[in-house]
Amino acid sequence: MKKIQNYINGAFENPIQNGWMDNYNPSTGEVYSQIPNSTQEDVEIAYQSAAKAFKTWSNTTIDERSKIISKIAQLIEEKLDKLALAESIDNGKPLSLAKTIDIPRASSNFQFFANAITQFSSEAHESVGLNAFNFTLRHPIGVVGCISPWNLPLYLFTWKIAPALVTGNTVVAKPSEVTPMTAYLLGKICNEAGLPKGVLNIVHGLGHTTGQAIVAHPNIKAISFTGGTTTGAHIARVAAPMFKKLSLELGGKNPNLIFADCDYDKMLAVTLKSSFANQGQICLCGSRIFVERSIYEKFKTDFIAKTKALKIGNPLAEDTNIGALVSKAHLEKVKSYIDIAEQEGGTILAGGNYVTIKGFENGYYLEPTIIEIKNSNCRLNQEEIFGPVVTIMPFDTDEEALQLANGVRYGLSSTVWTNNLNRSMHLAKYLEAGIVWINTWLMRDLRTPFGGMKDSGVGREGGFEALRFFTEPKNVCIKY
Repeated sequence: MKKIQNYINGAFENPIQNGWMDNYNPSTGEVYSQIPNSTQEDVEIAYQSAAKAFKTWSNTTIDERSKIISKIAQLIEEKLDKLALAESIDNGKPLSLAKTIDIPRASSNFQFFANAITQFSSEAHESVGLNAFNFTLRHPIGVVGCISPWNLPLYLFTWKIAPALVTGNTVVAKPSEVTPMTAYLLGKICNEAGLPKGVLNIVHGLGHTTGQAIVAHPNIKAISFTGGTTTGAHIARVAAPMFKKLSLELGGKNPNLIFADCDYDKMLAVTLKSSFANQGQICLCGSRIFVERSIYEKFKTDFIAKTKALKIGNPLAEDTNIGALVSKAHLEKVKSYIDIAEQEGGTILAGGNYVTIKGFENGYYLEPTIIEIKNSNCRLNQEEIFGPVVTIMPFDTDEEALQLANGVRYGLSSTVWTNNLNRSMHLAKYLEAGIVWINTWLMRDLRTPFGGMKDSGVGREGGFEALRFFTEPKNVCIKY
């Protein structure tokens, strides 16, 4: 059986205590590899490697850093098929999705930041009349920690690592223990690209042991984390007294507001994607759908028909729309929310059942599910389910739609479907979300800030926001 190893100081190493965990293929429910169950000792060795490498890497020219990071992007692109297959097997997502979204975006992350660092400039201020001149230096922080989730494994892993590296930091990173394969393969790509030893270190293991060791390490000065809100709160409690810089991209319970004056056919097609792409396991999925009452019944009929037509099956098959959920535990968690629907006054309009696929009988499959609700304060609408489950509910006025949209503790993203400019501008201003998409969904420009409000996180990723996060500003004042 294949064994994934830690990537430390440019080499692949077994965990010090020789502890291992099983890694499951979600489509079959079978163990297909093993990963390190790393401890604090492994994290410490990774830190020492990163600290040693920082002295040289932080003084490497911007052009040289950019060149190496760009080479990593090129190699990811060249290995698209291999990486996409690994991602699909490890995560359960359709291979077509990994080929068109996950792996291309991972390459884009490296290429974008390889370019961005060459345009990242310092600030200068002349104090007129005082004969003084101020300028700002931005230096790398040192050794930073990057912890990423299982839903978009390589995509989100690289989203953190790339800006950390180009700004001159060295990294101790932990991918999700549920989906470790492409992070393991990234280590090989980094060696092929000529990334110096110790600049990136990848340590596999559990969140409460390996992840905790990274967060609590006294000399790891910044933590970038994407994952659940509960875990984010724990990280903040540990890191805050140590005065670490924190970037926390956490949960979402995103509203999708559909008005009668929208481009209906376009809205319906995109709403299907925003509901069930990646089995609904995207923090940006629009899981709460609110529809203007005049088109509610038509939408309900059409949306149910479109949803029932989705093909559930083997992630490697070309015609599969819905693959397997990432793990058995997550499958059972998502199903438990569906099971409480009727208790909360909801009506299951489509889906809601486990699915058995011929030849993949032990895989983690679930029908995409639509639940009609009467009260937006129910658990189905207040708690993050993170699966192929959406709720639908009508509204009558713009203000009611806004109140429903903002009526949760999360504030990551929102989607609005309307051709009314005044309404668009009003909602864009007052929706409590870090991202507002109008007449689209998941359209990303990597230059823009990404992150959420309220319980959806702290800080912003993307563009110069990420480069600012991974650098420490220092003002220099000269009197002349």
